[in-house]
Amino acid sequence: MPLHTPRLLLCSWFALFACQGDGDEDEAAPVEQGEACNPRYAEEKSGSPCADGLVCDPVADAETFVCGAPFEIRGKVVDALTRAPIEGALVGGLDRTGAPLGQQAVSDATGGYVLAVTAPRTAAGEVAAGAQYTLQGFAVDYQPFPSGIRVALPISAADAVRDGEVWAIENPGTDVGLIALPPEQRGGVTITGEVIAEAPGGALIVAEGGAPASYGVSDASGAYTLFNVHAGKVRVAGYRRGLELVAQEVSVADAPLEDVDLTAAVEGVEALASVSGTASLVNPGSGDATSVVLVPLSVFNNLLIRGPVPFGLRAPDPGLDPDVNGGFVIRGVPAGTYKVLAAFENDFLVRDPDTSIGGTSLQEITVVSGQDQTIAEGFKITGALDVISPGAEAPEVVSGTPTFVFADDSSEQGYIVRVFDVFGAVVWEKLDVPRVTGSPTVEVAYEGPALSPGSYYQFRAISLKDEDTAISATEDLRGVFIAG
Repeated sequence: MPLHTPRLLLCSWFALFACQGDGDEDEAAPVEQGEACNPRYAEEKSGSPCADGLVCDPVADAETFVCGAPFEIRGKVVDALTRAPIEGALVGGLDRTGAPLGQQAVSDATGGYVLAVTAPRTAAGEVAAGAQYTLQGFAVDYQPFPSGIRVALPISAADAVRDGEVWAIENPGTDVGLIALPPEQRGGVTITGEVIAEAPGGALIVAEGGAPASYGVSDASGAYTLFNVHAGKVRVAGYRRGLELVAQEVSVADAPLEDVDLTAAVEGVEALASVSGTASLVNPGSGDATSVVLVPLSVFNNLLIRGPVPFGLRAPDPGLDPDVNGGFVIRGVPAGTYKVLAAFENDFLVRDPDTSIGGTSLQEITVVSGQDQTIAEGFKITGALDVISPGAEAPEVVSGTPTFVFADDSSEQGYIVRVFDVFGAVVWEKLDVPRVTGSPTVEVAYEGPALSPGSYYQFRAISLKDEDTAISATEDLRGVFIAG
């Protein structure tokens, strides 16, 4: 999905860009709808700062809080292929910056879940219509969502309706479809624990040492769950901007592991390392700026060239539109080894695929606690080949044999087109797509094995100057489709 959307900052005291109540609103507590409240009231006194049935939420684009009716996201967790309900799945909500909004919900026997989240408010305590959310989902024997070629689409607060004493969103966009892991990756045990820190939410928790490494995200309270961790020694580590955690070495057998807590070693953006570098735009086409993100090496998918990005490990800061055109700095980076991805988000740009020149290699860095790191080689970024269909903006259902349509590169001698499944395996490729003249687009019909109905795939195209030199490519997050 494109990231060129207006920003509405969700102000939550557990997020990195926190908005703190000033403590002056507690004298008249509990207060009514539309009245100012102190989010720290429960810590300083007891009970809720708001009247029964109301919650204390941030006012949009302000540093104040107000009482309003609770806000819920409701939906079902199902098997994406069979549509069977999944019981015991965890569903979490994230704001536009990627910060967690409350605790995770657990799906019931019907797959249903109810997720209570913080909602940005008007000064009158009503839900701000411009707010957006995305969902995460985790379950035993299933791939995390989002992951691989699947991205989370935004859910708009404008779709909320009043249901008794609460506001609620429930529509097809709030259902979470999970994809079963390959048989050899199923099983294993569950590890649970807590991140113990001043601001524990949003940490990417990874059981490092397995293949693939299981991961989850701590909720606003710091609680985390890792599913599908296989036997052996693993290192449970956590990554998030402004938070460095002490990793735990554990031995996994056939029983769940509980209370594997991760305590803060260092907290605060300024106390941790900064990662700096440069990204130069050459022949950018429709793009004018990009972003740069860090992915822990342990969860990087070498086939898809991507992985989960820990909260905040991005330039520019979370929630802001891409603005990198030259130097960049990612602050508050905890110790670890990372892959550095430039032009990964949908910004009409890609990392230049011509490996014969500098600035096109995939970068890897190791960050030592508190020591600033400069990436030795700058990134060369170029304009992307526009995806026309399928999957230009969001996953698209395709019936029958798909035809892949993308923008012609006027200086090309030919193209490569590949189709990947949701785990990153190449399903089909055509290495000798001829050049196109007299048409603004290229059309390539799929000629591979039958696609599985209900399964997710992605096509990618690369333009070639000659048989060994690439010019451009389609973007990392576009071209996703679902076989009908």
